[in-house]
Amino acid sequence: MPLPDPPPNSTQLHTSRIAFGDRLRAVRLAAGLTQEELVERAGIDRVAYSELERGQRDARLSTLLRIERALNAHLMLVTEDQNPPAG
Repeated sequence: MPLPDPPPNSTQLHTSRIAFGDRLRAVRLAAGLTQEELVERAGIDRVAYSELERGQRDARLSTLLRIERALNAHLMLVTEDQNPPAG
């Protein structure tokens, strides 16, 4: 039985965070929301959300679920490498 892939290194994690933040921002903009509007709808901290979009923070599942509800979008839109639907 082959060994599983090793966990990502710090560079790979940073790259993934940046890509996630870029996709999150694209979905938010496609929904026509500012960061302020999204965090108000989601009930999350604006600074924490901004750090997510900039790839400077890991997201907790509870935060992602709040964002999903505020965007009325599935998490798949921000976790998979694809273009968000046109608004």
